[in-house]
Amino acid sequence: MMNKQALIDRLNEDLAGELGAIIQYLTYAAKTSGPFRPQLSQFFLAEVADEQLHAQFLANKIVALGGEPTTKPRVVPAARTNREMLEAVLAAERQATKDYTQRAKEAEELGEKGLMVQLEDMVRDESGHSEETERILRDWPL
Repeated sequence: MMNKQALIDRLNEDLAGELGAIIQYLTYAAKTSGPFRPQLSQFFLAEVADEQLHAQFLANKIVALGGEPTTKPRVVPAARTNREMLEAVLAAERQATKDYTQRAKEAEELGEKGLMVQLEDMVRDESGHSEETERILRDWPL
């Protein structure tokens, strides 16, 4: 059975994921190389704003629920090549989609309808990020 403290703890895990995603996108944007560097770097940087909004929402909600927002990001996977960076981003976006889907169910269980709706919106955002990354990877050279 989900309780408020368990929800706060899980939202903090999600916040750590968003903080990690911000670092991941910024770092990967700097590390891109090759003929598609400008476009790939811009792709990564464009995602930072969404992840910042998600992180801010989560931090605010954690405080509203009586918790303390984490300041520790998830570890960013090491990636040497553009393809490895794209694959790591895709894995992170898929995980975020899965996590927010579960979190929306937990919020609904606790009667947190506003949180549930916002989390469902975040599922939409993360799914869109995944789809875009999948499309880039589709014809990416091995």
